[in-house]
Amino acid sequence: MRILTAESMSRVDRIAIDDFGIPSLVLMENAALGLVEAISDGYPEARAVAVFCGPGNNGGDGLALARHLAIRGYHVELILVTGGKEPTGDAGVQFGICQAQGLSIRQLGPEEGIEGCVTVARRSDLVVDALFGIGLRRPLEGQFAELVQSLNSLSVPRLAVDLPSGLEGSRAEIPGPHIEADLTVTFGAPKIAHIFPPSADAVGDVVVADLGIPLEIIAHAEGELHLLTAEELSVELVAPADASHKGDLGHLVMVAGSVGKAGAAILAARAAVRSGAGLVTAAVPQELVQTVDLGSLESMSLALPMAAAGGLDASSVDLLLDFSRDKEVLAVGPGLGLADTTVDVVKRLVLEVGLPVVLDADGLNSFGGSLDSLSGRDAGTVLTPHPGELARLLEVQVSQIQDDRIGSARKAAARSGAVVVLKGHRSLIASPAGEVFVNPTGNPGMASGGMGDVLTGVIGGLIAQGYEPLVAALLGTYLHGLAGDLAVSRGRSQVTLVASDLLGTLSGAFSELGAA
Repeated sequence: MRILTAESMSRVDRIAIDDFGIPSLVLMENAALGLVEAISDGYPEARAVAVFCGPGNNGGDGLALARHLAIRGYHVELILVTGGKEPTGDAGVQFGICQAQGLSIRQLGPEEGIEGCVTVARRSDLVVDALFGIGLRRPLEGQFAELVQSLNSLSVPRLAVDLPSGLEGSRAEIPGPHIEADLTVTFGAPKIAHIFPPSADAVGDVVVADLGIPLEIIAHAEGELHLLTAEELSVELVAPADASHKGDLGHLVMVAGSVGKAGAAILAARAAVRSGAGLVTAAVPQELVQTVDLGSLESMSLALPMAAAGGLDASSVDLLLDFSRDKEVLAVGPGLGLADTTVDVVKRLVLEVGLPVVLDADGLNSFGGSLDSLSGRDAGTVLTPHPGELARLLEVQVSQIQDDRIGSARKAAARSGAVVVLKGHRSLIASPAGEVFVNPTGNPGMASGGMGDVLTGVIGGLIAQGYEPLVAALLGTYLHGLAGDLAVSRGRSQVTLVASDLLGTLSGAFSELGAA
């Protein structure tokens, strides 16, 4: 699903009106019908609705909504907050119909106190915010600021039309006073403010209503941001053929683990198996082999020689290159450590192997300061950094990554030629072509050790089965977060959620996405 700016959505509307001949009043009517449906679904017990309408087309949507609610038997109170002026344009048409229909309309003058309107809202079952939409460019002040703050203090649920008033559609930052919505109904496509915090924290649940705009207009709108959805990803999942055997489903080599970090190798190997890889070999330091064998029963192991100083011996490179020759994918990094010899092994192995590579954790840290060298690889590469690791790769401060997560992920993908999965709340997947995909699954309980190791195994397991690196990253990131959500929905507290819990819910995540 596309994520648009306010400006690109405005152009979509204009193309629909000018090039396709869809009257703007038809779009407004369709918006109102989408709002009615959302209210019916989300608040089935509500019978009294207070609709606050502002001076522009957002207010026109509210006026049209009020008409349709009244026809359906709702008790509707309309409050116009338009600076003492009657609505004009399409909103004026809707205002005239509301008057002819005999709706109760209160007009709040610019110098008038808000107490009476707030009292009306307090007596309602639902408050609808149709004051300002996605086009607002300045912080709310004066009467508007006072009104939204008072509405926020009520115990009545609040529904925002298109965007909570006071937010800006093209920005994640919050400019000032704003409605805190329980539900936001937007149109055509979600906007940046709906998806990215802190503004996203004020929108509540989000419903994207259909305006009747041809889908190709939205598909070709400016911008490279996409929201991952189950409907679109389910099409990418391919069920194994009836006659498949383990050799058909690929062999993944997982280079992982060091003394004290055997768990990372175990989690990653088990996740790869659980994600459908036909065969998984955990290539680990020789003194960890027994531990990993006991911890991951379904995978095999390959003992890697150790250097005298404790890291991987240089001979591990040739051993791994030879062993991987007929395999499908290499995953490198979980728990490897950063001994000098290990870093040398990782660099040589990743740059010389002819297989797709998933690079995580200390595999990523090994390329700190040399990210561009990955662009010379012949096979696909997936990087799975958290913000600290990406900061080391780009040689910047972590704060710079967090200040511009989208730009940072896009920059790393362009420089490395790799698919970059920037982990965190609303994980981002950036392609070398400049597209950025936003993952909506996952929860705060997943901010704990080992979760990234599971993600590495899931993405690697999908690549082993033949998925292209970008598709594997999209599917893997979504499924990984969904597995965490399923664990919580099945009774696991976010506080007590651990990485191994996801191994038990990955199967459910695949099933929920439509896997056979």
